[in-house]
Amino acid sequence: MSLEDQRRLYDDLAWTWPIISDKQNYVHEAETFITALRTCARREVKTLLHLGCGGGHLDYTLKAHLAVTGVDVSEAMLSLARRLNPEVTYLAGDMRTVRLDLAFDAVMIADSIDYMLTEDDLWAAFATAFAHLKPGGAFCTYAEETAGRFQQNRTRCSVRSQGDIEIVFIENAYDPNPADATYENLFIYLIRRDGRLQIETDHHLGGLFPVATWLRLLGETGFKVTQLEFDDEESIPMFVGVKPGNGG
Repeated sequence: MSLEDQRRLYDDLAWTWPIISDKQNYVHEAETFITALRTCARREVKTLLHLGCGGGHLDYTLKAHLAVTGVDVSEAMLSLARRLNPEVTYLAGDMRTVRLDLAFDAVMIADSIDYMLTEDDLWAAFATAFAHLKPGGAFCTYAEETAGRFQQNRTRCSVRSQGDIEIVFIENAYDPNPADATYENLFIYLIRRDGRLQIETDHHLGGLFPVATWLRLLGETGFKVTQLEFDDEESIPMFVGVKPGNGG
C-alpha cells in the first residue's frame, strides 16, 4: 500500500477496531439494510452476501435475521469478524473481483464501498453483487460521500477505552482536488496504556462521485434501481438494485 493510501486500520492497527467502534452502534444501520432488501426484493430474502464486511460489527445484528456470508480483503479484519461472529461464513476476497460460485437472495455493501476510487472500481463492485444474486434478488448500498454533499475538513473525535487502553480517535476528511474523484481521510490515534502515550497516523483515500454516477453505473450493471434515503447523522443516498427475473 502506498503512503497515499495506507489503510493501517485494516492491517497493523486492526486491533484498535473493537475499542474505537462499538458493535451496538451498527444495529440501526443493519436493520435499515434488512428492511430495504426485503422491501425491494422480488423473492424471499433468507441468504445475504456482505461484501467488504470488515470486522463484522454489522453482521453481529444481520446474523439474527439472515444466513450471512462475509467477504473482505483484509485478513486482519476477517480475524476480528470470525471471533465476533463464529456463526457467519467469512472468506477473503476483493469486492471488485471475487467470484464464489454461489448465489444469494441479497447482497450488500456498506461504507467499504467508499474505497472504490474510480468509476471502473465502482462498476466492478456492482458487477460482483449482480453476479452473486439469484433472479429477483436485491443489492443494497449507499453513498456516504458524494460530490455534491462533501463537507471540507469535517472532523470527528471520539474517546474509547478497554481495560488499561484508552484511545482518542480523530477523523478528518479533506478533498485536496475537487476536480478529481477522490478525497482523503486522515486518522489520528492517541493511544494511552497506563497513561503512556503512543501516537499513530493513518491515511485513507475514498471515492467521491455524483449521485447520478451511482445510478448510471448500477443501471449499466443490469439492476433495476430504487433510490432511498438512509438516515444516520445525516440523510445519505441509499440504492437498492434488483436483478431481473422471477424470484422464488
